[in-house]
Amino acid sequence: MAKFITGKELEDVVRSIIKDANDILLIVSPYIKLGDYFKELFESHLNNTSLQILIVFGKNEGHTSKSLSKDDFELFKKFPNVSIIYEPNLHAKYYGNEMSGVITSINLYDYSFKNNIEFGVHTEVSFFNGKSSAPDRDAWDKCEEIADNGIPVFIKRPIVQKGFLGSITGNKKYVASKILLDETEFFYAQKAGKLTSSKKLQDFPEELDKDTINDGFPLREAVRAKDSEKEMGYCIRTAARIPFNVLKPFSADAYKSWAEYGNKDYPEKYCHKTGRKSNGKTSMKHPVLGG
Repeated sequence: MAKFITGKELEDVVRSIIKDANDILLIVSPYIKLGDYFKELFESHLNNTSLQILIVFGKNEGHTSKSLSKDDFELFKKFPNVSIIYEPNLHAKYYGNEMSGVITSINLYDYSFKNNIEFGVHTEVSFFNGKSSAPDRDAWDKCEEIADNGIPVFIKRPIVQKGFLGSITGNKKYVASKILLDETEFFYAQKAGKLTSSKKLQDFPEELDKDTINDGFPLREAVRAKDSEKEMGYCIRTAARIPFNVLKPFSADAYKSWAEYGNKDYPEKYCHKTGRKSNGKTSMKHPVLGG
């Protein structure tokens, strides 16, 4: 059930979303400036190897530290599983975890909480357990789309040992973490518009297998080379570029979202073959317009 919130209630909701996250934490805010309290909330998760953190920020291409200070950036880099994405045109704000989400006007900026009139719409139960409203699912999907199309600045992934019961769900044991991309210095040298990496978020694996890890990350270049020989298509939910396969018309992350319901007739947003907007006329059952 969605609820309009403002004032202290909004502040409490954003704080609880950060504090109570266990599996996933999505932060979408053009401006991020953490006070001591927010820093403590984030730091409470430093040893949670099951938590995936996705941060999307933006604006101020010429003065990036105004959008995300380097001190706060360095704090986020400490987490075992984190993606930090830059989107220069970002103005939207959304905060969510596996159980709660809020579409709001407020930046993750102490000044905003203390001095501005802000409000938002809070959904207490997220789409991950199949009980949330369509707007909440749409907001989450849009945030993932923004992240997929944004510029990765820092990517860090857990290394796991399969076949053991460990801190990551399933028969996997967390071993360590590996930085797959770090453009921090280049980014804060006021060259955000000229970042060297051509990769997108979907180019990076969600985790690394200890038994197959190498100097890069497992099989990435081989997979990309193989995919380049295939006909390419588009994810019907996010429009991310993926191999064309009418039986697999979702990106990996979008498929997870779809699989929570498994509704083959659920209306999607894009044509798998052309990437054109489908206005709900495509689905898992019919991923191609006119097909």
